[in-house]
Amino acid sequence: MTAGKGGKGAVNFNKNLMELGPTGGSGGHGASIWAEGISDLGALGQFRFKKEFHAEDGRDGRGQFRDGPDGEDLVLRMPVGTVIHNLTSGQSQEITKVGEKILVAKGGNGGKGNFLFRSAKNTSPEQYQEGLAGESFDVRLELKMIADVGFVGLPNVGKSSLLNELTNAHSKVANYRFTTLEPNLGTYYGLILADIPGLIEGASEGKGLGHKFLKHIERTKVLFHFLSTGSEDLLADYETIRKELGAHNPELLAKPEHILISKTDMVTPEELKEKIKSLKKLKKEITPISILDEESMEKVKKILNKIGDEKTATN
Repeated sequence: MTAGKGGKGAVNFNKNLMELGPTGGSGGHGASIWAEGISDLGALGQFRFKKEFHAEDGRDGRGQFRDGPDGEDLVLRMPVGTVIHNLTSGQSQEITKVGEKILVAKGGNGGKGNFLFRSAKNTSPEQYQEGLAGESFDVRLELKMIADVGFVGLPNVGKSSLLNELTNAHSKVANYRFTTLEPNLGTYYGLILADIPGLIEGASEGKGLGHKFLKHIERTKVLFHFLSTGSEDLLADYETIRKELGAHNPELLAKPEHILISKTDMVTPEELKEKIKSLKKLKKEITPISILDEESMEKVKKILNKIGDEKTATN
């Protein structure tokens, strides 16, 4: 990425009678390159094929004290969680919230025109300055997921189905007892939702694939903990996941958590009542859901809307 070059200063003299003297204006400053955080996860796609970015140069100075216009800054919009690795300087910067702007490359200063070189001994200076080059760096962009809501739970508990229902994500959904291979992301009215691949018992010790994604949960603000009605022991499932989270990082257990019992359409109302009762000792609010039940989906949306309002209030 290359910032703009400053314009060169002008050499010019006033030709009006009795008003002789230098009138060369200075060059405009070169444009800088900025990165701005947005919630659109697809924004990194613009860098897939275009590898070089050059900001606008400043214009040269002109006569009659007219400075050259500055170049217009180039603002590159990147999803929150993008880390900008400067391969030239060895430094890294991260975009952590929507609207945050980070200077990537500073534009060069414009050169002085001959008007600024005047002095008592040099009344007709012909000196001027060339504009300075803008900063130029090789950078590497890395997306470290920062999700507002992370979906956690054992494999096949309905996380991907809910993500697909709430967002434009296209997560693969199937009835299997192994985990998906990578996190799936989606946005819900500015909130970033992340379906963290299903954890299994022993994930924090490296078993299965879920251990690769425990680090992503550290960067998630709120957890949606999924328990499936297809399980014979919801409490054991819940404690399994909580154990793995705590073993990886005890701070994960302090994150705000919402417990969702999924696939309620697969059991009778009486069976659902018994499953909710089995979690009574947790003393936590339980939200039964089914993507086929509009009323339960509205409850989920209400929770998300509240999280979105809180996010807006703190930004």
